[in-house]
Order: sequence, then C-alpha cells, then structure tokens
Amino acid sequence: MPGGEVALVDLCKDFGDLTAVDHLNLTISAGEFFSLLGPSGCGKSTTLRLIAGFERPTSGKVLIDGVDMSTTPPHLRPVNTVFQSYALFPHLSVGENVAFGLRYQDAGKGDTARRVADALEMVRLGGFERRQPHQLSGGQQQRVALARSLVLNPSVLLLDEPLGALDAKLRKALQVELKTLQEQVGITFIYVTHDQEEALTMSDRLAVMSAGVVEQMGSPAEVYERPESSYVADFLGLSNLLPATVIGPHPDGGCLVDVGGHRLVARSGATAAYGRVQVSIRPERIELGNGEVNVVQGTMNRVIYMGPTLAALVDVEGVGELQVAIPNRGAVELERGAALSLVLPPEALRVLELEAT
Repeated sequence: MPGGEVALVDLCKDFGDLTAVDHLNLTISAGEFFSLLGPSGCGKSTTLRLIAGFERPTSGKVLIDGVDMSTTPPHLRPVNTVFQSYALFPHLSVGENVAFGLRYQDAGKGDTARRVADALEMVRLGGFERRQPHQLSGGQQQRVALARSLVLNPSVLLLDEPLGALDAKLRKALQVELKTLQEQVGITFIYVTHDQEEALTMSDRLAVMSAGVVEQMGSPAEVYERPESSYVADFLGLSNLLPATVIGPHPDGGCLVDVGGHRLVARSGATAAYGRVQVSIRPERIELGNGEVNVVQGTMNRVIYMGPTLAALVDVEGVGELQVAIPNRGAVELERGAALSLVLPPEALRVLELEAT
C-alpha cells in the first residue's frame, strides 16, 4: 500500500481536567522511522492511540496521506499496531496468528499462505508456521507480532514500546533488526519509547515530548548534540548541567561564561544570551589532561566501571561534581582523591537559556 505520510494538526486530547496532548503539530514523512520519546505521562502513547484511532481527539486532526482520519474507526485506517505485550492468541499456531487479520480482507487460501510465508521470512521465522506461541522465545514472539501486522500491508506501522519486555541483549539485537526491516519494507514506522538508546539507534527523526507538547524534534544527532533546553539535554542521554552567567562575547567567537568562578569559553547554543543561563556538556566530551582554554582542576571522588567506559565523578571547586566518561582501554588507573586536570572544549560547552517558570 503506497503512501504513509502522517500529519497531526493542532491535535488535542483531554481526559477531564488533564490535557494529555496539547495542540500538537508535526508531520511524519512517508517511509520515515519516527520516534516519540519521553517519560511516562508525557503524551507519547496517547498520541499513538490517536493516530491508531483507539482514542478520539478533543480537537484537531489526524491526517494520513492528506485524508482526515480523526473520526474513522481503527479497522478502517491504513495503520496497524504492535504492542509491548505481543497479544498473540495462545491457542493458534504461528501461521494462524499471522493470518488472523487476513480473514477480514477476503484473501483466498493460496494468497493467505503465500503472504503468511512472506511475512515470516521477512522477520526471519520462515518454517515456523506450525509452532505454538509457547514454543517461542520472547524475541521470536515479538517477531510474530510484527509479521501479523506487516502481512496486512499497512501504510503506517505503530509500535508502542514493543521491546520493553525483552532482556537488554536481545533488545539491542532487535533494535538493529527493526531498523533493517523498516528499510526493507519501506513503510512508515512510528515508534513510542522512553528508552533513549532505542530512539537514537533506530530513528530517522525523533520528537522529545513533555506534558503533551514536543520540546524538540530533529535527527538523533541534532537533538543529542544540540539540545535546545535543559529538559532535552537532561532527558536524552547523560549531561552535566551547570548554572552559569554569560559575561559577554568572546573575541574568537561564542561567549565568555562564569561557571562557579571559572571563566570558560562556550561556542554552542544560545551564545548571544546575557546574564543567568545554564551550560551543558556531555560526559564523553570532557577530556583528561591540559589544554589552552577551559581547563579546570578537580579531585577524583569515584570511578564506576561500566564495561566500555569508566564513569568518573570528579569534584571541581565552585562547580560541584562532574561526570566524565573515559574510554576503557585497560590502561587508565584512577584513584579516589587523585588530582585531575579536565578540559571542557568550547565547542562542546553549550549555553542554554533559563526556561520560564
């Protein structure tokens, strides 16, 4: 089925006095892998349910390929949904589960068998038609749920935290598989998650939501590297967020900021701001050693072993504790109480204007 563009126009959903989705406007291109990311209660799942038709909007529109679907029943929309719970029928075989929706499309027996086989091949479960759901692993059951949705050839596939019930290693493997599958079938995927790694790994674009609105939208690299608010910087990955004061412009570009008595150069973010601000820097962007600018002295408080990296917690006078991510190359030995020189590169130090309260 061609198409798959989704446009939400001034979309609102109220539950009594609670506004779950608040005048949401966004367009998702056909064939795009788009993620809605945010904590519980931010409105992401409600937005997905509005697109699916499980909820009716209080106001606004849900357009799919230019057609307003706001009052169209779920089964008449060119979308399908994959849930976290899989929702497989335990008394039906894998093949029967995948074929379940085709009975409403008047598909012939031969056509049904062919489409079921193709869908299972697509999710790498060819030959599993006769197995029962209880004979499958969690990852295999999730693939069956995907095949059951894809066999109906939807224009848009909605995925509501589908990997949430899986263990960490399997979740990572299926992230790559899902993105590969989406590129293979070429349909629009709209993915809801609170897991930042999932959104960063799979998405073409993502929207970070809070209180029913989109805080920031863009490619994973754009949103991660250039957060526009302290909320986004703090939610999407780890970030050191520090109170600061902009002193004025720097002659070499950017601005000069005072952070706990340390005069630092910042060349990212709202460098034209003045007065009280926040600055952020990702732990992996802080460097050990000496440099020409933005060098601060600290004392090692604690080192947390995280496998590929070491998370060093370093106390800097006037600033407080900074988290520093150090690549684990097997040769770094850090002791509590050790004196360290840290470099905060100007390009990595981002100025964020204070949010109105």
